[in-house]
Amino acid sequence: MIHKKYLFTFLLMLSSVLSGYCQKEVPPPGGEPKDFNLPPIQKISLDNGLQASMVSYGDIPQAVVRVYLRVGNIDENADEVWLADLTGEMLKEGTTDLSATEIAKKVAGYGGQVNVSTGVDQSWIGGEVLSEFTPQMVKLLADIIKNPAFPEKEFDRVKKDFMRNLSIARAEPQNLAREKFLKVLYDNHPYGRMFPSEDMLKNYKLDEVQNFYKNNYGALRAHIFVSGKFNRDEVEESIRSSFSDWFKGPEPLEKTPHPESQRKIYLVNRLGAPQSTIYMGLPVIGPTDPDYVPLKVTNALLGGFFSSRITANIREDKGYTYSPRSSVDTHYHDAYWLQVADVSTNVTGASLKEIFYEIDRLQNEAPTEDELKGVQNYLAGRFILSNSSRTGIVNQLAFISLQELGQNYLTDYIKNIYAVTPQQVQEMTQKYIQDGKMTIVIVGDPKEVPPQVKRFAKIEY
Repeated sequence: MIHKKYLFTFLLMLSSVLSGYCQKEVPPPGGEPKDFNLPPIQKISLDNGLQASMVSYGDIPQAVVRVYLRVGNIDENADEVWLADLTGEMLKEGTTDLSATEIAKKVAGYGGQVNVSTGVDQSWIGGEVLSEFTPQMVKLLADIIKNPAFPEKEFDRVKKDFMRNLSIARAEPQNLAREKFLKVLYDNHPYGRMFPSEDMLKNYKLDEVQNFYKNNYGALRAHIFVSGKFNRDEVEESIRSSFSDWFKGPEPLEKTPHPESQRKIYLVNRLGAPQSTIYMGLPVIGPTDPDYVPLKVTNALLGGFFSSRITANIREDKGYTYSPRSSVDTHYHDAYWLQVADVSTNVTGASLKEIFYEIDRLQNEAPTEDELKGVQNYLAGRFILSNSSRTGIVNQLAFISLQELGQNYLTDYIKNIYAVTPQQVQEMTQKYIQDGKMTIVIVGDPKEVPPQVKRFAKIEY
């Protein structure tokens, strides 16, 4: 039997423990964010115009080698959509000395593989290998880029793969919405063309790929990035010996877009769809503008991360959608603001109402210091994480190279993030996220959606 004195003491202790469990613990405050220190960059310029940047990073014996080329869909004509993609893919199909299988075996021996990515303004070919094979990887990439075989026997197979990819892509409502959105903003500019027609893709001939390569590839459009642990002298020697004899080729092509937007709804019919896919946005300033970083902060607060206002409203509070998001998407010296949401069909109109409500609220009232500080901490942390890998550093260097920004864009980025004030956020919303000029694309049911959204703007079917 427990004595009353001990029972009383036990109950006090138990009460104290339970009280501790019931109280919500407050996490410790985060530390002061530090400036991003870019590792030293060794730069090389060859007589033929090719540029190279080498960055020693980390202790793991691996290195990323990528050759970026100012070649992409920007170089296509209206009847050549995805010709740049086909050309890039065909580079992997062999050189004048090596078959695709031999290339794969060789790079596997380096501890890596060769990848190709074709973009709108620039493309790259490269991979990650063990440190000791970095010079050999440079030589192999030079052979692939300088001496493509473009084998006829592989061309039909590659085209069939693209046909399947096109069929799959065009079945996704998000792709249909983006395609229409870009077409409205950029019209006949290459930025406004997302997919080829099936006939266009089917009718491409190998000589069109060969001509695209001859007309657009060359050293003047190339920049090699190497990041990781490697022998700098050996890699530099490999770059010089492998690429010095490459033909110059043309200067990078610049096609200045003139995007336009007006308050209008474009409905892409998807009869019986249980969800509506909403893409809404408008052109904004590009990365070289002084307002670009403040606009990025504004976007994050409004809809650019999990705790943003639009997300909290239509996801957490209303339950209209699972993963809405907004972004500032860039091209060369160009950008647009975009809000995306897949919502239940019966709340399509309600979702538009709440999105516009959050835009108007931020236009009319600046956020609090505490709310803004949370967004700044998120952006600073994400920036540091994005630069904490070999590939991340290459991505950042390729971005500032394309946009002609200079290294201070990266080294001052965190400082500039924290320099943004609540009043600036309000001003950025007023100046750039103008709901009166918002292009709205909805992929959804043509019977259920129009009655809900017709009050917001004129509908084009």
